[in-house]
Amino acid sequence: MEKYLYLGVNLFTISFPLVRSFEQKIQYFKNWKFLFPAIFLTGTFFLIWDHWFTKLGVWEFNPTYILGIYFFDLPLEEWLFFLTVPFACVFIYEVLNYFFPADPLKDFGKPFVYIMVPFLIGLGFMHLDKLYTSINFFIGAGALIAHFLVFNDKYLGKFLFTYLVHLIPLFLCNGILTGGLTEEPVVIYNNAENLGIRIWTVPVEDTIYSMTLLLMNISFYERFRNQQTFQSIES
Repeated sequence: MEKYLYLGVNLFTISFPLVRSFEQKIQYFKNWKFLFPAIFLTGTFFLIWDHWFTKLGVWEFNPTYILGIYFFDLPLEEWLFFLTVPFACVFIYEVLNYFFPADPLKDFGKPFVYIMVPFLIGLGFMHLDKLYTSINFFIGAGALIAHFLVFNDKYLGKFLFTYLVHLIPLFLCNGILTGGLTEEPVVIYNNAENLGIRIWTVPVEDTIYSMTLLLMNISFYERFRNQQTFQSIES
């Protein structure tokens, strides 16, 4: 049964939001036409990055905990990760928007960008010898800049609220994948390519990696939804 662990994490991640997608209040399923293109575009970027880092030995996948089905050197479960995790995270985003429509963290959006961008760029340059740290931080800074240039701070408060909430399932799921509950990790990180700082068993870089994944999905998601709204107004 060990070989089903990573698949099980994927199924656990998507199970609740999938079941609740048809709930009367949120009606998440009505936004799937915006969600899945966002997941596709973001997932394409991350899978290329993932494949590159796998080939470079930045991380690898423990054959004990996966089915052994590979596409372009990445296990099936890793492909599913970039579907199940964004699906669940944007669900959190929509739930928070429904229950907190006033956007309680709106005033923190711009300061977050102004602080995080130079912080990430500075750390990236300080650790150019560590691929996961430097590339991850540079991409995270770039994603924040791109989002801000397109949307200003319209969605930043909502994103930040979702990001903080999503850290709970992030550490749970990534903790399982990085060996928190097993003798060996599912995803094996080369510690020469990261800072070696772990929260439970999760590399601290994963918090920025997940931030970028969430932000890109929300950015595309809102972009597609805005286009639909604009077209409806025009017609």
